[in-house]
Amino acid sequence: MFGWSENTVWKGILIGVGISAVGFYAYKKNEDRVDAFLRRHGMDIKPRVADYETMSVEELMRTKETLEDLIAEKEMQEQSVTVEASEAEA
Repeated sequence: MFGWSENTVWKGILIGVGISAVGFYAYKKNEDRVDAFLRRHGMDIKPRVADYETMSVEELMRTKETLEDLIAEKEMQEQSVTVEASEAEA
């Protein structure tokens, strides 16, 4: 029909699978940045839900440290808002 041999079709399929695998690997390696980029451009990307049961101790410790940092930042923001509000009332 198109003049393609069976060998050519299989080569094309293998090349396509290989390129897809490389693209998936690149996405997974930069998943947070890619998802943030897509969110900024209007795509609704659901946040990943961590499976804490399968995480290693190192991953759990990093997650704990990240959460502690976020909590500290939020507390500082709330304190500065409270201070600014009380100064505005005075």
